[in-house]
Amino acid sequence: MFTGSLVAIVTPFKNGRVDERALGDLIEWQIANGTDGIVPCGTTGESATLSHEEHERVIAFTVEVVKRRVPVIAGTGSNCTDEAIALTRHANRVGADGALLITPYYNKPTQEGLFRHFKAVAEAADIPIVLYNIPGRTGVNMLPATVARLTSVQNIVAIKEGSGAVQQASDIVQMCGDRITVLSGDDPLTLPMMAVGAKGVITVTANIAPADMARLVDAFAEGRIEEARRLHFKLSPLFAALFLETNPIPVKAALGMMGKIEEELRLPLCPMGRENRDKLARVMKEYGLI
Repeated sequence: MFTGSLVAIVTPFKNGRVDERALGDLIEWQIANGTDGIVPCGTTGESATLSHEEHERVIAFTVEVVKRRVPVIAGTGSNCTDEAIALTRHANRVGADGALLITPYYNKPTQEGLFRHFKAVAEAADIPIVLYNIPGRTGVNMLPATVARLTSVQNIVAIKEGSGAVQQASDIVQMCGDRITVLSGDDPLTLPMMAVGAKGVITVTANIAPADMARLVDAFAEGRIEEARRLHFKLSPLFAALFLETNPIPVKAALGMMGKIEEELRLPLCPMGRENRDKLARVMKEYGLI
């Protein structure tokens, strides 16, 4: 259902408020450059610092702008199951095509707790669910066996696997088969994860290089392996530079350098350090983005 290069889109701010004009322009640019789906209000979208009203508005606005041209997968995760249900139901009401739910952070639930959390959300909201496993952010790793259990829930259709372990993605593919779609949650691992059965990526890098990310995924899917490998190596400097500091600090700096957004973050995130910013600027100049 959800495949290809799907952008984990930033939330632009201007003077402390969501900049809807810039967000709309980013969405149009993404679609024009071959991006296969828009994912608002994820980690890259600074969902942790959005008010509930802002969160709901960003999702509704994204759906309005996209107009069904590509899928919209709304970030609706929370470390409170009831809150995740409420956010997911809202995404369904405003017309999102799917909901991306991160494993509950800070609580550190057991595998049984993870199973019950996702099952409860999925059963309470009639919308396709994409699981999101990223232990580096949450402090808990959802194991392949738990993912396999969750495939028994009809509307759990995909997982963004961000553990950083290709073997874990391989195990999910092997255990679940076609019952769930695996998407890479690590841009540098897109190619190796597709080699073991992933069908695409939810990507940070597409924020600044949407066409090349889409070409990489398409090339592999179409059997043009050498072309996919060439694009992987071309993109590799960007993969590294965009994680010199905590995401989305570098990607917002990059988009600011490109003139696409105001370089504005919300605390506790702060502007990129000068040394790392200079490194990012050098990579972007070499890539031809600025």
